[in-house]
Amino acid sequence: MMAAAVAAIGICCAVAPAQSLRDLAGQRGIRVGTAVDPNRLSEELYAATLAREFNMVEPENAMKFGPIQPTRTSFNFGPADAIVAFAKAHDMAVRGHNLVWHKQNPMWIVSGNLTPEQLADALQDHIRSVVGHYAGQVFAWDVVNEAFNDDGTLRSTVWSNTPGIGLQGTAYIEQAFRWAHEADPKALLFYNDYSAEVMNAKSDAVYKMVQDFKSRGVPIDGVGLQMHLTARGISLDGLEANIKRIAGLGLQVQITELDMRLPVDASGAPTPEALAKQGEVYRDVTALCLKYPKCTAMQPWGFTDKYSWIPRTYPGTGAGLLFDTSYQPKPAYDGMKSALKTSGGK
Repeated sequence: MMAAAVAAIGICCAVAPAQSLRDLAGQRGIRVGTAVDPNRLSEELYAATLAREFNMVEPENAMKFGPIQPTRTSFNFGPADAIVAFAKAHDMAVRGHNLVWHKQNPMWIVSGNLTPEQLADALQDHIRSVVGHYAGQVFAWDVVNEAFNDDGTLRSTVWSNTPGIGLQGTAYIEQAFRWAHEADPKALLFYNDYSAEVMNAKSDAVYKMVQDFKSRGVPIDGVGLQMHLTARGISLDGLEANIKRIAGLGLQVQITELDMRLPVDASGAPTPEALAKQGEVYRDVTALCLKYPKCTAMQPWGFTDKYSWIPRTYPGTGAGLLFDTSYQPKPAYDGMKSALKTSGGK
């Protein structure tokens, strides 16, 4: 019932720019997406802006392990199904996020005292059930999320070594990709991480892993670069070098969680100068992606500052997205649009 309701939401009342991001992205052969909260789909301006501006959606939390499988024997597909229904109604692709992560796991996993064998069985069943449920509806998955520390070492997690599923090193990641491919051979499979956008120890470790996977025929299709930025922005040279080497393996690159948090005053407002700099960064990152045919998607982590995760996680900062709290486009929106209109490349 919820899915049918959100699919039927009208989008007549929002003030539409002359050309939307999705219009321009379609002309450039790239997907422009956003993270979505299904609880907001009943809000008219949220739904209208989402449908007008984006050709791809990704559940912010609804497909993560804990929310979608709260107990060993039960699955809560309803919220994610609502997003899929909305996407279908508005001709949008759906990107799945995520199957394996060290956070937002249910208590029956975290505190269940499961053996490695039991954990492996639980993870295989989870991947088979979730990916299978959305086969033919979700075109790409973040299979494993944030498996590396900033120094390039593997993170200790319930899936890797505490207690782990009985496999050493990156073998548990490889196994998750193989299980996902078995569940939906047509879905694109990504490894996704933060602070691995430029050339550094973490991005080197990710590159080494995916290079190994690619050489041995592990079913991996790309790398997701989250790109949660601060007011300092990002080294474009470092980003380009990293995109270039990943693409050189024949893998796709997708910008999966772009935002740029700014210092804000007590009312949540940044300075005009900071907003202008943010617009330049959104423009430059989009233009760089467009330069490489293997960079196939640009996705901010949400689209309105009204519902951004940033202020509660990083107090004193905010205003990181394309639209303000009243759904008015910001310089970040104009920057992304400018790049889609004028940048060279594909």
